[in-house]
Amino acid sequence: MTNIRKRALVEFASHKPQRFHVEERPVSEFFGENVFDLEKMKRYLSVEAYKAVVDAIELGEKIDRNLADQIASGMKSWAVKMGATHYTHWFHPLTDATAEKHEAFIDPLEKGGVFENFKGSTLIQQEPDASSFPNGGLRNTFEARGYTAWDPGSPAFIIDQTLCIPTVFVAYTGESLDQKTPLLKSIQAVDKAAVAICRMFDSNVSKVNTMLGIEQEYFIVDEAFYRARPDLMICNRTLIGHTAAKDQQLEDHYFGAIPNRVMAFMKDFETEAYKLGILLKTRHNEVAPGQFEFAPIYGEANISVDQNLMMMIIMKKIAKKHKLKVLFHEKPFAGVNGSGKHCNWSLVTNTGVNLLSPGKTPRTNLQFLSFFAAVIRGVYEHHSLLMSSVASLSNMYRLGGGEAPPAVMSIFIGETLTKLVESIEKLTSKNLTSISDKEVKMRSKLHIVNQIPEILPDNTDRNRTSTFAFTGNRFEFRAVGSSCNVASSMFILNGVVAEQLVRFKELVDREMRNGLSQDKAMMKIIRQFLVESRDIRFEGNGYSAEWQAEAEKRGLRGIKNAPDAFKEYISDAAVKMFESQGILSAREAEARFEVLNEIYVKKLQIEARVLGDLTTNHLIPTAITFQNALVKNVQGIKELFPDEFSDLCATQLRLIKKISGYVNHLHNDVHNIVEARRVANRIEDVAEKAKSYYETVFPHIESIRTVADKLEMVVDDELWPLPKYRELLFFR
Repeated sequence: MTNIRKRALVEFASHKPQRFHVEERPVSEFFGENVFDLEKMKRYLSVEAYKAVVDAIELGEKIDRNLADQIASGMKSWAVKMGATHYTHWFHPLTDATAEKHEAFIDPLEKGGVFENFKGSTLIQQEPDASSFPNGGLRNTFEARGYTAWDPGSPAFIIDQTLCIPTVFVAYTGESLDQKTPLLKSIQAVDKAAVAICRMFDSNVSKVNTMLGIEQEYFIVDEAFYRARPDLMICNRTLIGHTAAKDQQLEDHYFGAIPNRVMAFMKDFETEAYKLGILLKTRHNEVAPGQFEFAPIYGEANISVDQNLMMMIIMKKIAKKHKLKVLFHEKPFAGVNGSGKHCNWSLVTNTGVNLLSPGKTPRTNLQFLSFFAAVIRGVYEHHSLLMSSVASLSNMYRLGGGEAPPAVMSIFIGETLTKLVESIEKLTSKNLTSISDKEVKMRSKLHIVNQIPEILPDNTDRNRTSTFAFTGNRFEFRAVGSSCNVASSMFILNGVVAEQLVRFKELVDREMRNGLSQDKAMMKIIRQFLVESRDIRFEGNGYSAEWQAEAEKRGLRGIKNAPDAFKEYISDAAVKMFESQGILSAREAEARFEVLNEIYVKKLQIEARVLGDLTTNHLIPTAITFQNALVKNVQGIKELFPDEFSDLCATQLRLIKKISGYVNHLHNDVHNIVEARRVANRIEDVAEKAKSYYETVFPHIESIRTVADKLEMVVDDELWPLPKYRELLFFR
């Protein structure tokens, strides 16, 4: 066994469960203590400053810069009292990560010494280097100026003695260079469009909030094994590795007892999450060994996105203290389930009404159907764009593999609503209001055995093979990748829904001008939207080959490969939607298309380089070493038993020949992958380069893996240089 793997196994065996930052208090006593929320603002801000922040959050009003110094002073006083020494504008560049530049609160005094200072101008705006982040050509290298600007809608928080202030990130021209800016614009677009419809039912509605709950899947590996795998360290996934004899086939890990070391880690990161005001509710083992999940209670989308990114940061920090490593990659291990972020999305009014919850009266039922139909119509019209929003190199290893939603959009609505929708589709102009007079009734109670209470079933079952499933009072977008910033998909979902809500209102108004009553006009457009979007609805098994064929017949375009999917961002329909809803300009959409292709190329390029290094410097030498041992063995047997040599050495000779074939195959593939990269790198157009990488580089990565995994099953286990799947995936 090589030294690196041997050391990893010894270190792994020595790791014991331990606790850090033990909290003896009930969660209710320390929940939110590290976040500058409205409760703390009341204590640290003047009445005038507090009202300005509340109005900014609830009404979208701009904060007067004259009040900024008061707000900054109060925020600084709280942060310093909590032990903060630095502050940072915390933003989401186009990298699926977060960015921060820390500045100390201290300023010098004239006669020596320092004092803590934080000005309003610093709170509101800072200037990071806009050319050093992905920008898709919006900024040249010599055009460095860009701005971060405070987002008062997401409260500041403290991590590691640093006050983190959520901000947007825009270029000198005002064009967005981040994920938060279009998300905020899309939330505003949905709010405006939804309120216009809600007021047809209730004049008290003044705001509609986009609500989001993000279920986060992830893998945990031992840090020693992680360090012994160059592919995990650099690519966050195993580029080679034969599946273990036992993985998830017995389905015994799912919802099983959480391993001790993982539980200790979970308790610690949950404590830090609670201090940040994150409403974590659920934790459990996921399907694959070594895979787990947490889920918060859903909240306002902007805050939910920020909190999900906070969680990814603190989980990585806490994991180090437990000698563990968190993997957010969508497919870190071949042959077992990958990880996603299931995004539970809904709309809720300021009066507390969930617009996607079936009503109990004819009027609320009609309101529900209006929004329900608009969402389905929007998803249908832009299904390719929505699927493109989840396309990436890492997520494409996961989608469509019989473990996650297929790479084609479908909507599941369940038996109850399917019957209702089919009834609506059969309506005529004479009975347009008949359906809205009926309550969407709960299914009958389920009686199991006497001692078990009656089960109250939901209106819909849960179809885990559906990409976009209705689950009773919300839609669940299951295709989003586990490593991404959810905002990249949510601003598109919000945009397509806002576009349809605007269209819905315009069509209803037109019908009312033509003499129809409001209820009849609404039912007419609801029926129209449902009929137009019929092809997107599917109640069966989305994993089946039959559905793939059926989806193609229906004109539903799935993702064949990521570079082709990225083109949807600059399609006429997408740009029209972005611009009409004020989310992205055509130039900003073009920039994102460029960035997505750039990232795809760079990640695939890195994978190819790492795999070439592993193959050349680890696998081939190991194979030759084992082969030499076999040759020596054969030579010794031949000397001892020259007459029986052929029979006695048949197995060794076959292995020697097989290994030679594997080594030659690997050597040739590494040469071919280098040549393919060299050709692709000469292509100037980034979209064409991405396509070339997919068509000419990616196949060699798959080919090398196939042979390397076969080689792993032949070479002496003592010689194999990398921790194997059976070592990586299972905890004591």
